[in-house]
Amino acid sequence: MSTLVTRGAAQVRSLLPSRADLAVVRRDPRRDLLSGLTVAIVALPLALGFGVSSGLGAEAGLATAVVAGALAAVFGGSNLQVSGPTGAMTVVLVPIVAQHGAGGVLTVGLIAGVLLLGMAVAGLGRYMAYVPASVVEGFTLGIALVIGLQQVPGALGVAKPEGDKVLVVTWRAVEAFAKAPNWTAVALAASVAAVMLVGARWRPAVPFSILAVIAATLVAQLFHLDAAAPIGDLPSGLSAPSLGFLDLSALETLLLPAVAVAALAALESLLSAQVADGMTVGQKHDPNKELFGQGLANIAAPLFGGVPATGAIARTAVNVRSGASSRLAALTHAAILAVIVFAAAPLVSKIPLAALAGVLIATAVRMVEVGSLRAMTRATRNDAVVLVLTAAATLALDLVYAVLIGLIVAGALALRAVARQARLDQVDFRPDLPGEHSDEEHALLAEHIVAYRIDGPLFFAAAHRFLLELSEVSGVRVVILRMSRVTTMDATGALVLKDAIEKLNRRGIVVMISGIRPGQRQVLDSVQVLDRLRLEGREYETTPEAIAGARKHLEHAGLLIPRQTRQAAR
Repeated sequence: MSTLVTRGAAQVRSLLPSRADLAVVRRDPRRDLLSGLTVAIVALPLALGFGVSSGLGAEAGLATAVVAGALAAVFGGSNLQVSGPTGAMTVVLVPIVAQHGAGGVLTVGLIAGVLLLGMAVAGLGRYMAYVPASVVEGFTLGIALVIGLQQVPGALGVAKPEGDKVLVVTWRAVEAFAKAPNWTAVALAASVAAVMLVGARWRPAVPFSILAVIAATLVAQLFHLDAAAPIGDLPSGLSAPSLGFLDLSALETLLLPAVAVAALAALESLLSAQVADGMTVGQKHDPNKELFGQGLANIAAPLFGGVPATGAIARTAVNVRSGASSRLAALTHAAILAVIVFAAAPLVSKIPLAALAGVLIATAVRMVEVGSLRAMTRATRNDAVVLVLTAAATLALDLVYAVLIGLIVAGALALRAVARQARLDQVDFRPDLPGEHSDEEHALLAEHIVAYRIDGPLFFAAAHRFLLELSEVSGVRVVILRMSRVTTMDATGALVLKDAIEKLNRRGIVVMISGIRPGQRQVLDSVQVLDRLRLEGREYETTPEAIAGARKHLEHAGLLIPRQTRQAAR
């Protein structure tokens, strides 16, 4: 017991910030401060927009960006990661808000934070590497579609219709717009989106999102555009921590959504950290530390009225491109947003909802990497199928089910591909015969003996096809199975092999095995495949030994003249 406690304490200590992390912060503070300022300018409209889209309001998005952004920066596993509210998380939160309200969302965030801490202590971060790229691309495409559709009510200037299915809500918003068109909102949203998309191509380093939002707000105020509804009053500071929001009465029903939120936070954060590593030289994130930081961030954010957070790929990319070298940049971004909350809340509250809708529509468009999608769909048909299914499931169901469906389908297709690598090939055993055999003996042996080499994995997905091929052997007295090239074997494969041997034996065909690897022997022994072969002396180390044993069997059966008799006759 004490050993487990000691190991657990050591694991927790390994997740805390180290002196090396602090040393990196001192490397180039000026550049990190400038990068943090740039990211904050980009993050402000996104935090407001995702807060509104989640259903908890713009203030929830800002609180999340400040609190979660700061804690994840300090305790996370990446020097360059920027955390906060994201579109992917918003997709998951909308149905939770519809069913359980704000209290349900905040409770889910708190539980998800605890789950993330548990995942970090258990060391589960390393398993991110097993998520196929086709699944990642598929749910990224699906998220982009959902985020874009979620902005339709705001872009059309209509109240958000009831419902938690994005396709249904979008259709109802279009119907409401058709009855009472609001072209002012459409113009603002379209203008902001166009400025962001065109500006990103023209001057990528310029934060066109904040410039477009400021311009849209000024136009709405100067021309008194009543149709352009503002986001509403914001608190002039962060609310004090409180546990009054906890919805303990619905704890059982909120547990599954909390698991979904924790899984998404882990997946997106680790993916974002991987992207940051790929954009730099010499940076390497610690996946378990990243989960630990995200866990603390998601525990703290609800206490201040924030929504669940995760690593943000777009903001992290801006951080890297701005020259950040340490976590000081992400911490600066959170501090600047906190200053905005305290000092500029009245100004921020004037931003039109349609302008934020335009920001998020442009963000959704920029999330779709056409070149990457084209490459993935051209790679293999399996990759294309997984990508399309994951994207469609994200749009029709929700993100967690989409990822599960993508993983299941990808796993099934991968198993099928691996199973097809298993081959049962008849081989010419004559090169393994000793040189004193005559051509006549070669012919006689070949007439009564057949040798097969099993290549690749022998497991549940391939075993039954193997049984069918082996059971059809006929016209011979001895079958030699060369096992040295079997790469892996499970219990199903061993049972199928046992069944095939027994069927051949019932037909009077003797089976001999050669070249069994040590790793295969345990599986074969567990289902008693080798018991009879050992008893009758039909297991051999090498193929030449098996051929010699087959020859003795044929001599004993009277099908070959014994070598001693032949030599005496000479």
